Amino acid sequence: MAHRQPPALPAPASVRPYCPTIRETPASPVSRSRYRSLLPVLIGTTVCFSVARAADTPATTKPPVQQTAAQAQAVKPPRAEHIIVHRISDSAPGNQPGGGLIHLQDGVKSVSTVSQDFISKQAPMATAFQLASMLPGANVASSDPMGFSPNTNITVRGLDNSAIGYVLEGMPLNDVAYYSGTPSQFADSENYQEIALAQGSADLDSPVLNAAGGLMNLTFRDPAKKAGGDASVSYGSYNTNREFIRLDTGDIAHTGIRGFVSYSHGATDNWRGPGRDEKQHVDFKFLKEWGQGNRASLLGSFNTTITSWYPEPTMNSWKSDGIKGQNNLLAHYDSSNPENGANYWRLRRDGERTLYGGAPVHLTLTDRLSLDVTPYAQFAYGNWPGGSTMSTSGLYQGTQALSDTLNLPGAQDGVGVVRADYTQRSYRSGFTSALHYKTRWNDFVLGYWYDYGDDNEQQPFTAVQTNGYAPDIWAENGKDVIRLSNGERLLGGSFHTISQTNALFVGDHMSLLHDHLAIDLGFKAVMMSRDGTNSLPGPQYHVASNSMEPLPRLGVRWRIDGENQLFFNATTNFRAPDQTALYNTYDPSSGEMYGTGSTDVRNEYSISEELGYRRTGRWIIGSLTLFNYNFTNRQISTQAVQNGSIVSTTMNAGGQTSRGVDVEIGLRPWHHFSPYVSGEYLHATIDNDLMSSGDLLRTRGKIAVRSPTLQAAAGLSYDDGHIFGVATVHYTGHQYATFMNDERVSDHTTGDLAIGYRFSDHVHLHQPTLRMNFINITNEHYLSGVASPTLNAKDTTGVYGTTIAGSAPSYYIGGGFAALFTASTGF
Repeated sequence: MAHRQPPALPAPASVRPYCPTIRETPASPVSRSRYRSLLPVLIGTTVCFSVARAADTPATTKPPVQQTAAQAQAVKPPRAEHIIVHRISDSAPGNQPGGGLIHLQDGVKSVSTVSQDFISKQAPMATAFQLASMLPGANVASSDPMGFSPNTNITVRGLDNSAIGYVLEGMPLNDVAYYSGTPSQFADSENYQEIALAQGSADLDSPVLNAAGGLMNLTFRDPAKKAGGDASVSYGSYNTNREFIRLDTGDIAHTGIRGFVSYSHGATDNWRGPGRDEKQHVDFKFLKEWGQGNRASLLGSFNTTITSWYPEPTMNSWKSDGIKGQNNLLAHYDSSNPENGANYWRLRRDGERTLYGGAPVHLTLTDRLSLDVTPYAQFAYGNWPGGSTMSTSGLYQGTQALSDTLNLPGAQDGVGVVRADYTQRSYRSGFTSALHYKTRWNDFVLGYWYDYGDDNEQQPFTAVQTNGYAPDIWAENGKDVIRLSNGERLLGGSFHTISQTNALFVGDHMSLLHDHLAIDLGFKAVMMSRDGTNSLPGPQYHVASNSMEPLPRLGVRWRIDGENQLFFNATTNFRAPDQTALYNTYDPSSGEMYGTGSTDVRNEYSISEELGYRRTGRWIIGSLTLFNYNFTNRQISTQAVQNGSIVSTTMNAGGQTSRGVDVEIGLRPWHHFSPYVSGEYLHATIDNDLMSSGDLLRTRGKIAVRSPTLQAAAGLSYDDGHIFGVATVHYTGHQYATFMNDERVSDHTTGDLAIGYRFSDHVHLHQPTLRMNFINITNEHYLSGVASPTLNAKDTTGVYGTTIAGSAPSYYIGGGFAALFTASTGF
């Protein structure tokens, strides 16, 4: 048995060393390096307690010095000194790394985030695309500075809008037919807590079909625990005005349920050419939390908007007219010339209404078992019209010749102006479910996703009066559209599609070696069916397609230490072609087909890998990611003119290989300054020659469209609690608009600036704030992206000697300079 010494008596006060009492506020365990600032204090404390322990140990060589009573009274023990070490969380307002443009990550794949520190300083009507434009790999092409216009696109690592999944707290936001996302419909920026962009792939349980380009995951703020709210008003360039109010209920009648409802209204003139946009939006979220992590919420968004079209020029018209002339619609109706009359701006106003709703639920069933279920529903209706001319006789319904003669107001030489409507009414509902079982090292998941979509698209026509008026912008009133003598509507297209998706997924997250090693394994099997009808007379009536895709995945993360990580993942994704690829479309003036549908459509399939490094230091947070993609049946989203309407469609671009590197670095606030930089190098090439006009174009080895080789962004934020500001600059390299690389967009650089002041709380007002936003501060006039790519812009000789006629791509013109003043307050 070991020998134990008797307990030592405490040393007298005169020889007991003085050590300060240390009190430390709790710190979040983000990184060991964050505690380096406490190192001197901890060393001093250790020395003090070591000396104290030595003093408490009885001396073996000399007896303790005895003191008289007077000496003992003369020596007064020192007062205890309290050193309070404060540490502000990375999530605290004004203290987020990189000014809110970077967030600590711990997963097996690349993810970049935008949080409220950055969002709250931007123009309040900024869309999710615009807010994410600083992130590595994100290339945003917009048409107006204020974010109202639907003429916008985002590409991530060269993959466009329709190849990205959009999810709001577990419910999908993508269009049911075209997979694209319209960011102005998603949510008001004041209600976002975070926007996360996973550049490589979607999560295993994400309810998306098209996410070869990654996943944009949107998160609402939680409702406040106390009743209150926020309000703001904005006014700026182009007669822009916006009003916003949000009300938080706090705890409702002691039920533990709390919620918020917000409403906004905004309007702006077109920054170039005639037109005015108007938008009304409602967001809501109600939340109940109880027990050990149980959580249920009900959330959604309603949006209604009318926007004016921005013409998308060809390269020739851009070089000749820039932002003026033929690149704008006409401000006044020209009744003397039908061709000019068709370009009247009021004939190209888009009306859209959307409603998203979801109810994510997390239930803790046992210590090891939990269940996540998210039912959702989506309704959308819109009309995307365009001015067009139409013959008064010799018409066709599909391929059927008509004997009718139309009475079109102001018709000249048998040709009149009509508004070619294109309506889409869609409904979508479904649910995702995931059962988790946790053991000491494993987190197993077994899940199921079901999705039902009902999409109805039609192209009726509305007569235009001699003053340019065409009634019912929504094209919902049947009496206003052109009808034939038998009472039927004259239609350029009429499709109805029912789609169903069933997906099973299974996975395991393993945490080994004290969480130094994390391994994710997953497999998802997606079964998709489409069943539709083409109601126009012709050779095609019923269409159907079925597909099944296996999607395995693997991810590994190695935590070298508290500051450094390595990660690797290999994932698979697929994307089905747009529904329009299934159907024939017809010209009512000739009966000829605009496009030929096919049920033998092939899904895009991709295999992607990422290898990356993360640094989470005391001051610097950053990552570097190498990526590689291999595609078969690459689907490229483009636009087509169908009887005057601009409709979305896709083209099969064969195989593609994309490789590159992403980098982003952010600094924790230093003297209230937080810099951020990001960049991407991309090398995306076409793997094979493409078919055109019965011949092959020599496209093998060419650079893929919409794939700028270089992108870079930098931002500098300042926030001392009262004065704040953020300056950003973004560079986008040149990008090709054709598969033959015979036409391209030049590189461009743009910059934005925001400055403001927060006042202290006053009476019932919480942090009243004044803010100025300056967008495209140098007023660059530039082409922001490719709207409609083509195979070749110039006449080209094919592999077999055929001359293949060129077709001009069209482009987005980037928004000009704009300034916006905003006054806001909480209450």
